[in-house]
Amino acid sequence: MRAGTLTLVFGLLWLTAFSPLHCEPKGPLPEEKLLVLTVATKETDGFKRFMRSAQHFNYTVKVLGRGEKWNGGDYMTAPGGGQKVRLLKSALADIKEKDKIILFIDSYDVVFSSGPKELLKKFQQAKHKVVFSAETLIWPDRHLEDKHPHVREGKRFLGAGGFIGYVPNLKEMVSDWSGEDDDSDQLFYTKVYINPAKRKSINITLDSKCRLFQNLHGALDEVVLKFEDGRVRARNVLYDTLPVIVHGNGPTKLQINYLGNYIPNVWTFETGCTVCSEDLRSFSTLKESEFPVVVIGIFIQQPTPFVSAFFERLVNLKYPKNRLNLFIYNQEPHHDKHIRSFLESHEADYKVVKLIGPDEGVDVITSRNIGFDMCRDDIDCEYFFSVDVEVVLKNEDTLKILIELNKPFVAPMMTKPGRLWTNFWGALSADGYYARSEDYVDIVQARRVGIWNVPYVSQVYLLRADVLRSELKDSDLFNSATLDPDMAFCSRVRDQGVFMFVTNMHSFGRVLNTENYQTNHLHNDLWQIFENPVDWEERYIHENYSQILNGNIVENPCPDVYWFPIFTERTCTHLVEEMEHFGQWSGGGNTDTRIQGGYENVPTIDIHMNQVNFEKEWQKFLLDYIAPVTEKMFPGYFTRCISYLNFVVRYKPDEQPLLTPHHDASTFTINIALNSKDIDYQVNESLAQRWRFELRLKMLWQL
Repeated sequence: MRAGTLTLVFGLLWLTAFSPLHCEPKGPLPEEKLLVLTVATKETDGFKRFMRSAQHFNYTVKVLGRGEKWNGGDYMTAPGGGQKVRLLKSALADIKEKDKIILFIDSYDVVFSSGPKELLKKFQQAKHKVVFSAETLIWPDRHLEDKHPHVREGKRFLGAGGFIGYVPNLKEMVSDWSGEDDDSDQLFYTKVYINPAKRKSINITLDSKCRLFQNLHGALDEVVLKFEDGRVRARNVLYDTLPVIVHGNGPTKLQINYLGNYIPNVWTFETGCTVCSEDLRSFSTLKESEFPVVVIGIFIQQPTPFVSAFFERLVNLKYPKNRLNLFIYNQEPHHDKHIRSFLESHEADYKVVKLIGPDEGVDVITSRNIGFDMCRDDIDCEYFFSVDVEVVLKNEDTLKILIELNKPFVAPMMTKPGRLWTNFWGALSADGYYARSEDYVDIVQARRVGIWNVPYVSQVYLLRADVLRSELKDSDLFNSATLDPDMAFCSRVRDQGVFMFVTNMHSFGRVLNTENYQTNHLHNDLWQIFENPVDWEERYIHENYSQILNGNIVENPCPDVYWFPIFTERTCTHLVEEMEHFGQWSGGGNTDTRIQGGYENVPTIDIHMNQVNFEKEWQKFLLDYIAPVTEKMFPGYFTRCISYLNFVVRYKPDEQPLLTPHHDASTFTINIALNSKDIDYQVNESLAQRWRFELRLKMLWQL
């Protein structure tokens, strides 16, 4: 009897020692024993990122719940996720191999940072059959805090977003699940873990020091990017560990998006962007008649300089116009003439043109929705290209480049010259406003070039029409009680799981400053030399100006006289028309109350620059464009361009009888002819009108 008892006890001990719940395999765990299970009811941008990272490391992934309606809640307003437990329980029932190792992980907000070999090694080193991710914060029931086992070092609360274990142990763990799809998976697993008997029977532990799993919620200050030997991964600086899996759980979606711009090896210092050439939509085999139909939404919400130039660039876009529909929203009566001029010349070139003017009383938010609907309702529309009128699209291939990237939402990076301002934000503050990401300056200054997942873009972006008809189909995308319309829109886009990308792979253009734009002149752009100097120069300075300084185009017809091009024809026309519009020409007599002393020795019919409030702008022009030329012509000297009298003179036959040959009372005089080329030097008695722009410039010279 005693011998039989001993035999029975020994047999039980033998079974216990070699049960798959407790035995420890010798040697490394085979990678083919690992299967990744995840739940994804639809293929979001986050899911595609997850799968790309899994494929990068050759994980075997099985997706559960495809095509199902998601009933598991949204995690942000209430606990949920029970649907994942149901799907896992069903999937485990079909797996018969007892030595199979299952990694169950979220997908929409997860990236792999390393491969199966490292994952299995760290799992084996944990010396438990089931290992859960760990968190700093307890959720969803804080009353269970005291029931959690204390750990010697690290995090002590269970995270349900990721765990790894053997099939028999996991089957036992989920065997009691009978909850609803919207019940809390986190609470279910937590109650299993804090039950000492179940914890011991299933052999569960936590990855307290983030060796396998890194949950970002409550740990943002712990995680940094580690660049080393052509590889990028996350590093937990608190525990000095390199997690295999990074999970942007809870309200940390922006941070996982930031990390996902680099992990795994999406961008490195050695290789640059490694995914920018993937999954492109090529135009190379398409006829122009096969190009995607695009609705271009043009929005004019404030007085803006260089609107005529905007429409000129629109016409010059390298895209067939019969594949473009235009939606133009104009809130400013001042710009009616610019739109009218554009439409008179080019409306017939486009497939469809819809215009909403300032007299129709349509507000800004409604106009955006109408523009979106123009694309949504057109079955042929594949993209909506939104462009605010202050955007300067210098790259004529912009539209094709963005479409080729094949993203649901992508924007070209736009800057403001000489500033770190761009049309995207790299991060957000706690209240949803601007914050600077660690890589922002490098991206703006093109030290890092690629395609970047960012939380906010504005002013110009390309949206795929299928996204407008599905995730972004609501009419309240721009409405918010606390946020501006553009911020509200980006918030809704993020909430729908749509990634907003910005690319700096090409130079696209810039954005104008509109803060101080005045509309009380005829040609208001002339006054933009301070606010938008680059655009002012492109519009008004002669294209060959740089050759004056670097080439040999300055003529020297006689000693100390130099001829060179300085203005475009547009400048001359605008100056003449501006003076005529002002119309207050002097009488051409010796009495002139505008000047000191009131007496003009050599009277002309003219308008002084200060009469049209152009004195400061003219001084800026002299300093930026005339001073460099004088310093080249007279080496060893420099000038501060102090000018005492700047004016436009009008010449007509027999109009100025008192004007006789004379010497100007200045160190030297700059004369700029505003009329047609060479006409100022012709003798033509029948000439109805001649123009010359005369500048009397007093220069102070210094060695």
